[in-house]
Amino acid sequence: MRILFMGTPEFAVPCLDAMNKEHEVIGIYTKVDKVNKRGGKITYLPVKQYGLDHNIPIYQPTTLKDGTVEKEIKELNPDLIVVVAYGKIIPQSIIDIPKYGIINVHSSLLPKYRGAAPINAAIINGDTKTGVTIMYIAEELDAGDIILTKETEITEEETFLTLHDKLKEIGAEALTEAVRMIFAKTNPRIVQNHEEATFVKPFKKEDLRIDWNKSEKEIYNFVRGINPFPCAFTTLNDKMLKVYEVKKNGKVYENGEVGEIVDKVKGIGPVVKTGDGSVIITLAKPESKKVLKGADLLNGNFIKIGEKLL
Repeated sequence: MRILFMGTPEFAVPCLDAMNKEHEVIGIYTKVDKVNKRGGKITYLPVKQYGLDHNIPIYQPTTLKDGTVEKEIKELNPDLIVVVAYGKIIPQSIIDIPKYGIINVHSSLLPKYRGAAPINAAIINGDTKTGVTIMYIAEELDAGDIILTKETEITEEETFLTLHDKLKEIGAEALTEAVRMIFAKTNPRIVQNHEEATFVKPFKKEDLRIDWNKSEKEIYNFVRGINPFPCAFTTLNDKMLKVYEVKKNGKVYENGEVGEIVDKVKGIGPVVKTGDGSVIITLAKPESKKVLKGADLLNGNFIKIGEKLL
């Protein structure tokens, strides 16, 4: 099958590799290269690098809406377009081109968590399972008919990074199965229940601030749900403290205010009072410093008992 692939980040690479091994990938559409602000060096994003390594033609349009890409894709004449974390909305004029349509690999069990940050949202909300959905692209975001889903457990220790890496491999397996079904004309088209849809927006900076008034479980889930990216933070003495890991402490303190460093656990880290208990900061990065273990935050006097985090 002649496949045109649209994707950008590392999450999309296993899917691209799976398609390249079983089918003819006739081209890759990916976002424009990033330029390093300091050195001016161009960094190729993962999907582009894969394409260069495997001699697949690369296309990097700034827009899909001016008619140029539509004409280009018609000339390429793909049987199927596969989209994985491309980062651009596909217009209907392009959706209508390929013989078998356009399908998307989405990292949640739709209709739950449509939108930009489904992996983060599943952990932050304390879900115990998630998965990947292979669906047809529709004009409305993540609202197309479902071909298949594959589930996986979210463990208590899962972080965004570990779940991301798990789902990118599951996504490649699910995509391979779905494309085989499409080629054999045995694929279902399951209409989503749009009334059950939930949406997750891209994170803004202030969304990443830890709310110490929340429960220790909510804070624990929040921190691991954005570890290591985009990363939770708090402020201490008007300076940012990025927080990569916390542990639930299971202890209630009568002294101190919410957000205050009320204790320390020797060899582990400082204890912060939360809305219903406390958490221990076990890995964090003070402003302009390297990432430190919790115990080193105390030993280096970066954090002291009695100080308040905001």
